[in-house]
Amino acid sequence: MRVAQVAPLAESVPPKLYGGTERVISWLTEGLVALGHDVTLFASGDSSTSAKLNAVWPRALRLGRPRSDPAAAYALLYEAVANRAREFDIVHCHTDWLHLPLLERVDVPFLTTLHGRLDLPGLRDAFARFPRAPFVSISDNQREPVPNANWIGTVYHGLPPDSLRPRFEPGAYLAFLGRITPDKGPEAAIRIARATQMPLKIAAKIPKGETRYFKEKLEPMIDGEQIRLIGEVNSTAKEEFLAGAAALLFPIDWPEPFGLVMIEAMACGTPVIAFRRGSVSEVIDEGVTGFTVEDEAQAIEAIRSLDRLDRRRVREDFEQRFTSPRMVEDYVRHYRRLCNGGA
Repeated sequence: MRVAQVAPLAESVPPKLYGGTERVISWLTEGLVALGHDVTLFASGDSSTSAKLNAVWPRALRLGRPRSDPAAAYALLYEAVANRAREFDIVHCHTDWLHLPLLERVDVPFLTTLHGRLDLPGLRDAFARFPRAPFVSISDNQREPVPNANWIGTVYHGLPPDSLRPRFEPGAYLAFLGRITPDKGPEAAIRIARATQMPLKIAAKIPKGETRYFKEKLEPMIDGEQIRLIGEVNSTAKEEFLAGAAALLFPIDWPEPFGLVMIEAMACGTPVIAFRRGSVSEVIDEGVTGFTVEDEAQAIEAIRSLDRLDRRRVREDFEQRFTSPRMVEDYVRHYRRLCNGGA
């Protein structure tokens, strides 16, 4: 099949550091190429792929200097897609809903994977304007705010089985990996670690808009000994960071659509302790790959129960449910259905 993958421009594909969506797009693209499909990736020019790269902007917007106007970059992205859309059997977009007015008017099958939260004001009205546009969710829970959208399936994220290697001996610390924002729960993670007297390592980026939050709420709690901030980690450092942890703490306070870091931890054999929000109950196999909890008190109790979990079974569950070959096969089924006239 001739497939177009349309990526956001905030990060390269794959991202240099943080960027879950772009990482998933890379795994999907490489998997499709490995199966023999003719794939073109529309992305920033600093992306790296074995597919054909249509570089619509020189460098990813977040790391690019000087700062560029995102509207200008996305105008060029959709102009490039419009010019070439009829070259493909299907166009697969990962850019939320910005492409819908364009692709609704181009006689080419297309599919949209939604990677973000859908409980924001106005989204229900926006989806109502495009009742025929087919969407894939990344968890069943993600759909709840817009149940009447044209959902054709849920495809859980998957990563290459050999991209993160497991470690089966017990870890020595708790891990927090993600963005420093209140809804990711870094304050809760610190309180949980202190209550259990376990070290906590925080691998995270600090968005510019959250600098004040970090300075006022988190920095006073980070002592550099029990609670350590180690900054963003690349793919190589991520394996060591997650595999060496006793558990990943995921104390989120928002409707997480998927939570890629949970399956990255599982790939390393590391169990996950997460608040019951969003997709968490779909991803964690309770009592096997971790524990879903309601609050900090339950999280503390879960940490004391980690010796009940077998890290080999954590890895086995990952291999059965969350690898990229499975993800690619799921998407190919949806592509074929749409190309054959499925709604």
